[in-house]
Amino acid sequence: MFINKSALLVALGIALAGCGKSETASNPAAASPDELVIKIGAAAPLTGPQAHIGKDNENGTRMAIDDANARGVTIGGKKARFELLSEDDQTDPKTATIVAQKLVDAKVNGVIGHLNSGTTIPASAIYFKNGIPQISPSATAVRYTAQGYKTAFRVMTNDAQQGKALGEFAAKVLGAKQIAVIDDRTAYGQGLADEFVKSAEANGAKIIVREYTTDKAVDFTAVLTSIKGKQPDLLFFGGMDPQGVPMIKQLRALGIKTQFMMGDGGYTPKLIELAGDAAEGAYASLPGVPLDNMPSGRDFAKRYEERFHQPIQLYAPYCYDAVNVMIAAMQKAGSAEPEKYLPEIGKTEIEGVTAKIAFDEKGDIKGGAVTVYQVHQGKWHAVQTMGGTPAVKP
Repeated sequence: MFINKSALLVALGIALAGCGKSETASNPAAASPDELVIKIGAAAPLTGPQAHIGKDNENGTRMAIDDANARGVTIGGKKARFELLSEDDQTDPKTATIVAQKLVDAKVNGVIGHLNSGTTIPASAIYFKNGIPQISPSATAVRYTAQGYKTAFRVMTNDAQQGKALGEFAAKVLGAKQIAVIDDRTAYGQGLADEFVKSAEANGAKIIVREYTTDKAVDFTAVLTSIKGKQPDLLFFGGMDPQGVPMIKQLRALGIKTQFMMGDGGYTPKLIELAGDAAEGAYASLPGVPLDNMPSGRDFAKRYEERFHQPIQLYAPYCYDAVNVMIAAMQKAGSAEPEKYLPEIGKTEIEGVTAKIAFDEKGDIKGGAVTVYQVHQGKWHAVQTMGGTPAVKP
């Protein structure tokens, strides 16, 4: 059989070029002399149990980049064209450092991510070493910005802010006196649970049991059975929805009627979808005020659903804001070079989809409000915004 070697080599070259290629949000054609190509890196779990949340992050980042390209942003007198380089960190700290180095080697101008605190923290050291600005839309561990890395920012309230609000709400609003706590031992889950415990105790509640699990577990029957005998008023879980779903289903299957509460890791449509009736009455939180109360919140939610054919899962609006803060800083500096626009990020203020974005000296968002939600008739409803105007109770 005759083989056209030239054609075979061309085909092989195309196949190899596609291996390991990051996604781009725009046509990666060669830039004109008057066009500035800016690479925005993004990192989140795109496979595994948290893939629905990671893809949501990627979608929010993509929307912001495409909107910027559509409106024709100029930086330093040149028209900017933004490209998205998206990577899967698999919620694994080691993989996160590999991804971080890959983005650095790709010469990204900035990074939106990572999603989890446990991946954001180790990756942040690599970005800092290489001077790459990093804005996390969702990492809440206090340690992330407490490391002193001038490259690290977040548009999400931290565990101290969120845990304080949740503990106060549990003790004062729900009247919980006897509380059980479980966390998944991740930087996020344990950090949030620690802050919740401090706040709940400061507001008069007693932590009668503190248990631990992992972010891979799915069977909580033994620990829940042990907790059942102690008859807590409320069970708080520090973790994400892949564990929250089986936990609340098993909780109800055991006939335990105690109130159930999570942080932002539980505030997803997926939790209600998979937990069904067991989710009814559950509480979770999300930093910021409800999207419906934000000037552009409803429009963002509508555009998101029209484009991706699904509702927002969790952090997409925060990713959108993170990108726009980064772009605004580049415009102020008149440059997309990391060392030139990095000093402007901390001084940049924008009216975002989620809140007015401004940073303190550590890189944390200033004055972050936290809203507590409850599942009512199969939907999340805002109950109260801590640090803001209370919403109507369902």
